[in-house]
Amino acid sequence: MTQQTEQTPHRPALHWKLVIDAADPHAQAVFWAEALGYEVEDNNAQIERLLGLGVAPESLTLEFRGRRAWRDLIAVRHPDDPYDEESGIGLGRRILFQRVPESKTVKNRLHIDVHSADGQLDAEVERLAGLGASVQRRVKEPAGEWVVMQDPEGNEFCVQ
Repeated sequence: MTQQTEQTPHRPALHWKLVIDAADPHAQAVFWAEALGYEVEDNNAQIERLLGLGVAPESLTLEFRGRRAWRDLIAVRHPDDPYDEESGIGLGRRILFQRVPESKTVKNRLHIDVHSADGQLDAEVERLAGLGASVQRRVKEPAGEWVVMQDPEGNEFCVQ
């Protein structure tokens, strides 16, 4: 163990979110909210406020589940994490889906690992397939076993 000669001031951890490009961000949010047990963020109050102030045009919104939502982005958040009640934006674990014009062309460089309960790998894979995911391949190695799947837009993820 090396001794530290100067005290480094403690820097707080950074807040972050995972952003995933999507052709249909709302469909992706619904899939991943169901897959992970997350909640789709409700930004209706924030949108209404910004529309009322005239700082956001109506063309940036759409109706989603009977509420206003941003047309090109939507997030899901962990249900136990805090969120800003005025904006609906999560302050903890989040995944943001943003609309992009181009389609996915190559393998993801970053992916999500979903951990199933002990002995429930096949049941979890079946549940996720029922939500719209597809099995890409099964992997069995001395270090473990998992299934590589694709979400409805072809993004790879693993189920362990």
